[in-house]
Amino acid sequence: MQHSHATCPPPPREADDRMSPGDFDASFTADMPRLRRRLLALTGNPYDADDLLQETYLRLSRRARSQSLAQQQHPYAYTCAVALNLLRDSWQHPSRRERTTDQLPEAGWDGGLDSYEASATALALLGMLSEKEAAAVILVDLEGLTHDTAGERLGAHRGTVQRNRLRGLAKMRAALHH
Repeated sequence: MQHSHATCPPPPREADDRMSPGDFDASFTADMPRLRRRLLALTGNPYDADDLLQETYLRLSRRARSQSLAQQQHPYAYTCAVALNLLRDSWQHPSRRERTTDQLPEAGWDGGLDSYEASATALALLGMLSEKEAAAVILVDLEGLTHDTAGERLGAHRGTVQRNRLRGLAKMRAALHH
């Protein structure tokens, strides 16, 4: 009589069996070296393989408490399928990939609150000025016109525009310091 050394598949899990975060971490950590080797072979770059491994972990950890992940009979195969789908997605949508750069990232967007606050402050400060001072500040400092051009638009001499602008800026600085 010959003995078969084939392994039996693990018993199916019950429908309400959920994987705890600790169980998920242990399972993923056990499969991680093997998965990293596979991803390294596919990407050819250890940094891309590590990024993909991390993204796979994040994707699966969000599902760790769901029944679909807990019911998987072959967690490594499921993990590989998720990783390959992420890799395929990065190939199909190259705009989603991170790109290296030597520039610092832009400041985060706050929903426009900083811009709104700056506009409100500027309007309040301009409201404290006389019409001539406000017009000179707006034309020269905000619109970028020269004193000559601003003078032509306002029907005033260049020196008058410059003087009104300097008075207006001085009033605005004084108001900001208080």
